[in-house]
Amino acid sequence: KGEKKADLYEDTIGDYLVKLSARDLTDEDSRELTMQLHLIGDLERLSDHALNILESAEELKDKKMSFSGAAQKEMQNIVAATTRILELSVNAFVNNDLESAKLVEPLEQVIDVLKEDMKHGQIERLRKNECTIEQGFVFNDLVTNLERVSDHCSNIAACVIETAHARFDMHKFVRNLKKDSEEFDAMYNKFLREYSV
Repeated sequence: KGEKKADLYEDTIGDYLVKLSARDLTDEDSRELTMQLHLIGDLERLSDHALNILESAEELKDKKMSFSGAAQKEMQNIVAATTRILELSVNAFVNNDLESAKLVEPLEQVIDVLKEDMKHGQIERLRKNECTIEQGFVFNDLVTNLERVSDHCSNIAACVIETAHARFDMHKFVRNLKKDSEEFDAMYNKFLREYSV
């Protein structure tokens, strides 16, 4: 139900914002409108990934499957990291909180590392017959959707920061954020220690 509502909201808000963009707007209003247009797509995609995660959880339940202890621990870590990045992104967006927004990209990079480590761990478990191919597919689907959630959170945070600085090139901003930044490196390493298995 929530995913269907998100689709409807994206269409309705998008139509309204396009109509509004034809009006004579102040520079500040124009920046806000541009941010909103970019964000509604990312917010709607979050609902798609949430639905995918639900479907994977239902498959586990319906087929009475569970993950090994190691896989469960890895999953708990990436779920905790994804929950945190969602909270930071929502806070950044709703409260225009630049401090929360600045924490998103280092955490997103850590989630990328977790995803890769988890995929390698799952391959190793398959090789040792500690799990089935079917469990592996569900595990992989969950990890992929959680990582994609973090990508959309990164877009949301970058958009909030770029709008606050009256710029609008999110990809360039994210690239520059990672370059030669002691603050970025410190937060990345902190999150890596916090969420590593």
